[in-house]
Amino acid sequence: MLRVGVDLIEVNRIENSMARYGQRFYDRFFTPHEQAQCGGRANRLAGRFAVKEAVAKALGTGIGDVRWVDIEVICDEHGRPELVLHAQAEVLARQLGLTEWAISISHTNSHAVGMAVAL
Repeated sequence: MLRVGVDLIEVNRIENSMARYGQRFYDRFFTPHEQAQCGGRANRLAGRFAVKEAVAKALGTGIGDVRWVDIEVICDEHGRPELVLHAQAEVLARQLGLTEWAISISHTNSHAVGMAVAL
């Protein structure tokens, strides 16, 4: 079975949340590894946020059945984004038979888009 999810977000939504909630925001939505890789750059965090939404859509649940940090987006040494599922997201993917994932991120100064394809 093929599943797809896509999401678009305005970078200023992430900037506003960073300013308003600080570390509470970071810890709710991003793993320590994601936080370290993004270095507080809102456009990079927005890209990861969009991918997390896209993955949740591909899982057929949306965010709610899985936690934000159950879906992790990290970059390899070449900057290629990779998906790591944890906890309930990993269980749900396994139950659905989704074993292969491809993700993509793009961003400008104002918007970020994330896409996820699962097989």
